[in-house]
Amino acid sequence: MTDASSVLEALAEVRDPELDEPITRLGFVTFCEVSDEREVVVVLRLPTPQCAPNFAFLMAADARAAVRRLPDVEAVSVKLEDHYTGKEINGAISRSEGFTGAFPGETEDDELAALRELFLRKALVARQSRLCERLLAGGETPERVTGRRVGELPDTADARRCVEIRRHLGIASGRDSPAFVLPDGAPIGAGELTRWLHTAKLVRMGLEVNGGICRSLLRAHRGVQIEDPEEVLT
Repeated sequence: MTDASSVLEALAEVRDPELDEPITRLGFVTFCEVSDEREVVVVLRLPTPQCAPNFAFLMAADARAAVRRLPDVEAVSVKLEDHYTGKEINGAISRSEGFTGAFPGETEDDELAALRELFLRKALVARQSRLCERLLAGGETPERVTGRRVGELPDTADARRCVEIRRHLGIASGRDSPAFVLPDGAPIGAGELTRWLHTAKLVRMGLEVNGGICRSLLRAHRGVQIEDPEEVLT
């Protein structure tokens, strides 16, 4: 039977698009309740009322979808509180509408899906590059690094998440698949590794600018300390 703990477990699969971290770990879930009638109420609060509406909508919509997949759930209510577009987003979510239901004329729902995919691809680049740099720092050659297969990756959070993202994007992720790939799924060659890492570092810097702001807000407003993966690397 579905209870609050199973709801929170489902919500742990929902991630902030920029930080690529579960919303439960980030402290975004401020209330979760399952009634005797198997009706679920979830309340989300983001680090600041000014968080981008498209990101806020993605997380609220993903949260509702994650809970609705649970067995024995009769109804789901996901509410975004303390956000300047909360009324519009909550209304659209409750009506099972897309982003255009909240903000008519702002953007098409397929554009929001493209945004989701874009951030997944950026997250893959960032995590792959951190893995590469750690392996190189450990003494491996570019040939050895790029010759690795998925099954030969170290058992780390970055490696596991890379496999998950590749599955979402439809990129081969079996144990015998190349460990490090380009956005189209082609393996990265040893001769292009240095150039690829340089480009990947720029992608990571862009993500970390916004991610750093988010971490600072979480620390200041919620007392939530989220580890910076770039600091762990060094």
